[in-house]
Order: sequence, then C-alpha cells, then structure tokens
Amino acid sequence: MKLLRSFNFKELLRPIGQMIMFSLGTSVVLSLIIIVSALLLENTAVGVETFENYKMSLFNFALFNLPQVILDGLTIGFVYAAIALGYTMVYGVLEFINFAHSEIFATGAFVGVELLIYLKETGKLTDISTATAYLILAGAILAGMIGAGFMAWLVERVAYRPLRGSKSRLVPLISAIGVSFLLQDTIRLTESLTTGEFHRIFPSFGNFSDRINFGQINLGTTQIMLGISIKSIIVIIAAVAMLVALNYLVNATRVGKAIRAVAQDRTTAALMGINVNAIISLTFIVGGVLGGAAGVLFALKFTRIDPFVGFFPGMKAFTAAVMGGIGNLTGALLGGIVLGMLETFAGSYMGVFTMGAAGSEYKDIFAFGILILVLIFRPQGLMGENVTQKA
Repeated sequence: MKLLRSFNFKELLRPIGQMIMFSLGTSVVLSLIIIVSALLLENTAVGVETFENYKMSLFNFALFNLPQVILDGLTIGFVYAAIALGYTMVYGVLEFINFAHSEIFATGAFVGVELLIYLKETGKLTDISTATAYLILAGAILAGMIGAGFMAWLVERVAYRPLRGSKSRLVPLISAIGVSFLLQDTIRLTESLTTGEFHRIFPSFGNFSDRINFGQINLGTTQIMLGISIKSIIVIIAAVAMLVALNYLVNATRVGKAIRAVAQDRTTAALMGINVNAIISLTFIVGGVLGGAAGVLFALKFTRIDPFVGFFPGMKAFTAAVMGGIGNLTGALLGGIVLGMLETFAGSYMGVFTMGAAGSEYKDIFAFGILILVLIFRPQGLMGENVTQKA
C-alpha cells in the first residue's frame, strides 16, 4: 500500500491522455482535409481518372483508404516520436543538437537484427511457439537498447565531454557531425568484415506479419476492411510504453528531478550535490536506449536496414522535435505524431489528387514544407517553451 501511495499515477496517465488527444486531433483534422478535397475534386478530371482506375468515386476512394492511412501514420509517428525524444533530451540538458543520434538509432537496429539473423541461421527460430517468438523479439529489442545505450554513453564520454567547456557552441556541433559520419563508416566496415553485406533483412519468424481484422464498413457496393498488422500493433505498444516510461522518469522520480535541475542550471545543480557529469551521461544513455529500441522496431516494420538507415528517420525525428518545440518532451511527442501522419497522408493521396504529377516521393517535401510554415509563424514550435517539461 505504501508503494502504491508513493506511485505517481498522474504522471503515468497524463502522457497517455496526451497521446490519445494528439492522435485523435491530428487524425480528425487531416481526415477532414482529405474528405473536403475529395468532394471539391469529385467532378473534375481527377475524379474521372480515379473512377477509371479504381472503379469508384474519388470520395469513396478517400474513405476506403482512410482507416489504413491513419493506422500507418500513427505507427510511423510513434517511431519518430521515440527517436525525437533522444534529440530533445540532449538539447534540454546541453542545448546542442546531437546529430549522431541517428547513427545511435542505426546501431540499435543492427545489433537487434544481427542477433535475430544469427538465431535464424543457427536454427533457433525454426518451429518455435508464438510466445517464444515474442520473447525472442523482446530480447532483440533489449539487445538493441543495450548496444545503442552503450554507444551513446561512449560518444558522450569521448566526443562531447572534452568539448563541454568550449566557448563556441559550434565546436560540439561539428564534433557531432563528425561522430555521425564515423559511426556510419564503422557500421559499414563492421558489416563488410563480418558479413560482406550492407543490406540486412529482418528475418521472418513468428506471426508478426499476420493481420488482425476488426470488421468491415459497407460503403454502397464497396466494403472497407478495418485491420492492422501484428507488427504495427507491436510498434505502437512498444513506442507508447517507452514514451510513458520516459515521461514518468523525468517528471516523477528523483533522477528526473536531477535531470531537470541540470537542464535549468548546471552550476547550481552541482552546488546542490548533483553529479552533473553522471546526469549528462545518463541523459545520453536514456536517449540512446530509446533510439536503439526504435531502430529495432523500425526494422520490424520496414524489414530492410543498411548503414545509412538512420539518416532519414533521424532527420525526420529531428524535424518532429523542432516542430513540437525542441527541448520539450510533450512537443517531441506531438511533433512525431503530426509528422508521421502528414507523411503518410501525403504519400497516400497526393498521387491521386494530382493525377500522378506529385506522387508519394513528394511526401517529404510536403512534410518539411509544413515545418517551414510552423517555424515562420511559431518559431518556438507548436508547444512553445515549457521549462517544467524540459529534460
């Protein structure tokens, strides 16, 4: 009972409420934009071409794809949010961008995937039960977290700590970019020497590719199937669990209080007895652990990884952190969900609405265009500055 009384349920439930609110709000707004656009274009050449290609009206086409687009957007959005929290944690404490975080993400992905490939080649993934498959996947995610966490600690200890007293903030930034390239080439060299392959495929085992159908919606003569793949469910649940755990760590524990104290004033925190170096190292480790888990989840979702796998997800996660408000945990969560949804909606509908003139390859332009607009009208990001939420 004493343990339950000391447990802060408010800090546990608050991020869950925020996730639900952000997810529903983004889904509703973007869905309305798509539906209104479909209605406006229904009687134009776009509507005619859609009917010829898909044998349904543009409006029905928009509704038919909407449930799956929302689910896919949430899946990738939570992955972006998990990576973005690593950027925002480091910025909140040191006020510099750790551009090597994307390679920390890649390190975790390779550690987890290589472990699974080894188990596959040695026959450990053959004829296993569903429960065993989930335990093995959890072990791979844990291995990715440990590997990425260790790499993040090593990077902070070797590349950043000696430069912490530098008067120029440009010096650690250049170091971060250098570390990013170094880690990329280290992964390439390691794969070249050990496997001779740069592209690694997430091994097939368990029932992760199976699909769970919730039912169907009848839309005239068209039936909309509602369902989601098991691996998408795993990605969402794991990402939500990590986000909730991080929020609780930062806002409801003594360690979190020390992290926030160091973020506000390192000198005063040191005078109060806080080991600043240890807290900064811990911040990097936590960010690396999140990035490593996100890397394995990304590999599970998209199957294929390479030494440069961290670049685009890392860049988009950094964009999400800036969009939400860099240094703000809630902002990183919001930015990740918004960016993931924007990217998925644009990739699914732009090709149809523009009659192929701007296909799914332009989804990144659309997402970064929204970022530019946000920064023009609200430079501090969507959530603004909130020192109580800095990490």
